[in-house]
Parts: sequence; C-alpha cells; structure tokens
Amino acid sequence: MNLSKLWRYPSNWNIFRSDDRLLLILIAVIVGTCSGLAALALNRSLIALFEWLHHLRIYWWAFLLPAVGAALSSLFLEKVVNEAAGHGVPEVIYSVSRYGGLLRLRSSFSRLISSCLTIGTGGSAGPEAPVVMSGAAIGSNIAKFFALNDRQRVTLVGCGAAGAISSIFNAPIAGMVFTIEVILGEWSAVNIIPIAIASVAGTEISRLLQGNQIVFEHVQFNIAFIDIMACIGLAVLCAGASVLLTRLLKGMGRTAGRVKAPLWLKAAGGGCVVGLIGMLMPVVLGEGYHSIQAMIGGTFSTGLAFVAIAVLAKMAATAFTLGWGGSGGIFAPCLVIGSLTGLVYHRALLTIWPQVPWAGEGCFALLGMAGLVSGILQAPLTAIFLVVEISGGYEVILPLILVSAVSTTLCHYLEPASFYFKELVERGHLLRPGTDARVLTDLSVSELLETDCVCVRQDMVLRDFIQILKRSHRNHFPVEDSQTGQFLGMIHLDDLRPYLFNPAIYDAVFLDQVMDRSVLTVNLDDDVSEILRQMDVYNLFSMPVLSQGRYVGMVSKAAFLDKYRKELMVQSTQ
Repeated sequence: MNLSKLWRYPSNWNIFRSDDRLLLILIAVIVGTCSGLAALALNRSLIALFEWLHHLRIYWWAFLLPAVGAALSSLFLEKVVNEAAGHGVPEVIYSVSRYGGLLRLRSSFSRLISSCLTIGTGGSAGPEAPVVMSGAAIGSNIAKFFALNDRQRVTLVGCGAAGAISSIFNAPIAGMVFTIEVILGEWSAVNIIPIAIASVAGTEISRLLQGNQIVFEHVQFNIAFIDIMACIGLAVLCAGASVLLTRLLKGMGRTAGRVKAPLWLKAAGGGCVVGLIGMLMPVVLGEGYHSIQAMIGGTFSTGLAFVAIAVLAKMAATAFTLGWGGSGGIFAPCLVIGSLTGLVYHRALLTIWPQVPWAGEGCFALLGMAGLVSGILQAPLTAIFLVVEISGGYEVILPLILVSAVSTTLCHYLEPASFYFKELVERGHLLRPGTDARVLTDLSVSELLETDCVCVRQDMVLRDFIQILKRSHRNHFPVEDSQTGQFLGMIHLDDLRPYLFNPAIYDAVFLDQVMDRSVLTVNLDDDVSEILRQMDVYNLFSMPVLSQGRYVGMVSKAAFLDKYRKELMVQSTQ
C-alpha cells in the first residue's frame, strides 16, 4: 500500500484527521523544508553560473550573454514546460483566488530553471518570485498528494511561499508576513500558525546548509531627529521611483506585445539591451546584491550624478529583462533601485546642507530599499520586516516605518493596485477572501436555482390558468411552447389584473396574448456577479434561467442574499 492510500485509510491516521490544525502544522514542516531546499538550489545555481561566466565579461561580445540567457529561458518555458513568461507571484495569487490554490507540479521547478538562465547570465531580475512560485507549487502538490480540501491546500500554498522566501533571505518573519499580506491577503489563526512553522522550517534549512548569515552586513547607525524628518522626503522620492518602475514595466510589456516576433527572439532583444547597459554600468547586471552591500557599507564610491543615472539604468534594465520575456522577479531590482535612490537622496542632502551631521549613507540606502519594496508592492509590513531581518538594522526601525507607510500611501493614490495585483485587477481576477467579488465567485447559478414556479403553455386559456393560480404562491409563471418545450416568455400577475375581474372573457383570453416576450434571461453558466449587476441596472427582483432554450428555474435577489450570507459565514470562519 503506498503512502497516499495509507493516508486516506482513517484507522491509521485518525489522530491527524481529527485535528485540522495539527494536520496542517505537520505537513507545513514538510512543505517548508522542501521549498527551502528549492530556494537554496536556485541561489547556489545563480552564484555558480554568474561566477562561471564572470571571466567572459571582459570581451566585447559580452553584451550577448543576457540575450542568450533570456532566449534560452523563454524557449524552456514555451517549448519544454509549456508555460507563459511572467513573474510567478501574480499566478500564485490568481490560483489562490480562483482555483483553491491548484498549481501544476512542473511549476515547482520550471521557474527555477528559467530564472536561473535569465539572472545567471546577467538579466536584471530577482530570484524571489520564482522561488515563491516553486514553493507554492510544492505546497499545492503536497496537499493534492494527501487529498486535502481547498482551504487546507491554500494554506499549504502559503506555507510553500513563506518557506521559500524565509530560506532565500534567512528572514522567517518577512517570509511569513509577505505570504499573509501579499499572497493570501487575510490574517487568520488557521493560516498564520502553519505558515509560521513553514517559515521556521525553511529558515532552518538555509542555516543548516549555509550558516546563519545576515544577507547585508552594516555598521551601527546613529539616527537623529533631523534624519527622521528627512525621511519624509526620501519616502516621496521612493514613491515616485516605484510608480515610474511600475509604469515602465507595464509599458515595456505592452511594447513587446506589439512586436511581431517569436517570444524567444523578443527576450533575446531585451537581453541585448540589458547587456549593452551593463557594459557601461555593471551595477545593473544580475540580482545586484553585491552592489547593495557596498552601498550599505558606505563603500560605493561613485559620485552623485553616476548614482542618479544608475537608478534610471537599473529601472530600464529591469523593464527590458522582464517586459521582453525574461524570467524573474522584482524583489531584488527593488532592493537595488531603492538603495541607489537612498544614496542619491543622502548625497543630495550633503550637497545642499553639508554642515548637518546626517546619518551614514548606508542608513539611507536601507530606508530606500524599504521605500521601493513597500511602494511597488504596497506591502509596508513586508518591507519593514524584510529590511530589518536581512540587514540586522533594528536601530533604523522608526524611520523605516515612516518611509514604508508614506511610500505605500502615496503609491496607492497614484497606482491604486500594486505591481503584483495590477494585471489581476484589470482582468477582474483579484478576489480576496471575504470580499463581495470572492463570495460571488464562489457561488454558481445552479446553487441559486428556484424550481417551484409552475410552467404554463402559451395556448392555455385564462380560465385554466386561474385554477393554477389558486394553487400557486408565486406571482410569475414561465410560458413554454406546447410542442417544443422552448421558453417563450413570462406571465406576471400584475399584467393579468385587468382580466381577472371579468369572468366573461376567461375563455376568450389566451396566455399567448398577455405574456411578456421581452423578459431578460440568464444561463446556467453565466457569471453570478454579472447577473446581479443586470438585476440592479434593470430593477429586477428575479430572472428566469434557461438551458439550451428551455426553462430550468428562477434566480432571485432573495436567493442571492441567503446564499451570500451563508458563504460569507463559511469564508469568515476558515
């Protein structure tokens, strides 16, 4: 008997099946461990590939390296695993919103390989989104293996994402907060505990295999009141940079979409541009963590003008990498652009007010990282905990909170949806638990169907209809063709009032003469939210439902309200 069959056998696993929380905690350890290993595999592969190609960057044709990597990445996704290019995180959020966290098994490794090819050859992207996709797919398929329900599967998808982020950054709190704030969008005890366990498991795997290391070391900063006040200006600058990067990525994607060329060729073209930019400014190549360390440590020695140009160059390189078909995420580019933005701001302050004893430029680099991450993701808690954990900079927590809060707020007014949510919102695919859109999506027309209406024929006389009316508690009646059974229209009791008090015409009036033929109808597979919208627009209380032209029942606002309330209660208690 294999393990999956053993798991389904209740007498052997009763203790786990009887306690839903214990079940999820135990499996969360497995998911967190596996996703942590996947994250470490990508991290080690990126380092090895980047170092292997490092000696080639001295040649004039080195600008072709990102082009080759992006083209191979696109070909792998399109031809080998049959997946579309993308960042990965929006796909995970969409899966959680619409399909109960269902993800294909091949997604657990496909983005790892494609992003390794893109980033390892110099593409400006980050490994975080691919490992989120991989970890989420691992959690989804482990849930499928154990035959768990949709709610449990969504939790394990979150566990996979949290374990991957925690492992790659050695930051368990950031991994947990990112998953809850961005991926799942709900704070509930049922989710938080397993996700926290998975974050710990992913982090411990990272520490066991490569040591308990902080990603970016820094010296101690002395934060004065004037530095905190200056952070407001930095937050505004970071918000502007976040909006610019978001629009640049979106615009570059639209431009690439209009180009009539194979996907791999477009990816190669974008990679060529990145390679050319990298020959002039190597800081834009790859994930850029080495540059961040130099900026935080105060050893980034180039001048103000160069750093300002580097901000724009990194934005352009990221847009050409991801917008033209490369594979990777935006976390790492945001950290690099943010630290560069903080550096620009600090050096501008020194130029304008040289007499003021400002905190070190490494402090402003950290704050800039938080400002970009919170601005473009509109996830301030993720930004705060991530920067604190990857740098150990707990002394900057107050300005960190200020920059993250202001940047997120400003970006929300300029770009109502974050980068990960923007495309989903435009397509109507972002459905958060407990919201109207999510509740209505979980309802179907068949669940709302009322079948107690009596059908009548169009050739029935009014006298026969009155006998039916006496036995019915409804005030509307569907009319069917007596020969074909096709739906013809509706009889409304209000329309019959002029005839009901004149018995002399009972045998002279046929229902065909008084029925409403222009009634709006819906089908069984219609979207529930669209049906409700039509009811509101046309001031309708109920609508007939048809299947292949035949009447099958009615949907009413009363049924909507009843089912909506029950579904909302279910989602609120999950």
